[in-house]
Amino acid sequence: MAIKQLHVEGYRSVKDIWLKLQRVNVLVGPNGCGKSNLYRAMYLIAAAASGQFARLLAEEGGMPSVLWAGDRSKGPVRLTLSVKLENIAYKLSVGLPELSELTPFLLDPRIKEEQIEFIREKSRTVLLKRGKSSIDARDTEGKKLFFAMALTESESVLSGLREPHRFPEIAALRQEFLNWRFYHQFRTDSQSPLRQPQTGVLTPVLAHDGSDLAAALLTISATGKAALLEEAIDSAFPGAKLSLRNQNGQLSVGMHMAGFARPFEARELSDGTLQYLCLLAALLSFRPPSLIALNEPETSIHPDLFEPLAKLVAKAAADSQLWITTHSRDLADLILEHTGVAPIELDKVKGETIIVGAKLSEENNS
Repeated sequence: MAIKQLHVEGYRSVKDIWLKLQRVNVLVGPNGCGKSNLYRAMYLIAAAASGQFARLLAEEGGMPSVLWAGDRSKGPVRLTLSVKLENIAYKLSVGLPELSELTPFLLDPRIKEEQIEFIREKSRTVLLKRGKSSIDARDTEGKKLFFAMALTESESVLSGLREPHRFPEIAALRQEFLNWRFYHQFRTDSQSPLRQPQTGVLTPVLAHDGSDLAAALLTISATGKAALLEEAIDSAFPGAKLSLRNQNGQLSVGMHMAGFARPFEARELSDGTLQYLCLLAALLSFRPPSLIALNEPETSIHPDLFEPLAKLVAKAAADSQLWITTHSRDLADLILEHTGVAPIELDKVKGETIIVGAKLSEENNS
């Protein structure tokens, strides 16, 4: 299911932004404008489904650190995330513990509202509604039931779903979020797993950190996309060929470069080459996820690789929705050239992330 709309409110530099999403979405802007905050907001939605929501916020310093830092004089202090897909919408609103609450976990999020709606043309049916002390849901027969589930105040209903057969739409939404893939850091230092032999196992989707790169590339090659893989390598490194070595089930990646008598092993490859191979494995996945999110994919790679990367993005868009944040206007323009989709330009004004040229509101996104 493609994401049609994203709403983020009260998160770091994002006071209130509505985004209509397309098949390819490229967010471009200077350092510190809020691109990564919007990327992270998408990541948090997926984390709500996997049970990692509170832990991810803890990595950012807890609730007080992630809330909008501007004027909070109007209304309660909340972080709100919502997405609208083709026929279903999800909303999660979290805040701080109550002043009267006795708990040692004062930095944890408290879920104040969680809602799932089924959308049919212009009508909406509430499938699940969570308030401060109750959760109501509709089952397969459309009956409104009290949703009995042992949850902490920082856990999403999605992460604790135990009866998917009774609530198939909710279960399908959870699986959709779990299917999203986020790539924001590939380690390329000398001790990186990418530079070491890896135990070979069929790998339909690259791991978030690229640690199973060799297995992912071999899976792509062995499952019908060998020609696409070879074409992508030659487009980026003319005359080069990928080298995948298998020694007793241990896989390692290398490159045959034009003009050299022997292949270069992973430990000899440049950071940029390894970064590009990871992006290649993510975008040509044997089992394409519904969403691929790349945060600053241009990191470490030479500008000469921007056009091959843009071509990869265009190919991947046939099977997956793409979300890309980048500092590079050149990369954004090349993706525009190959996909026909103009980038979304962000800036920061008085500490607030804005969309250059327009500030969308709920009314013109409904």
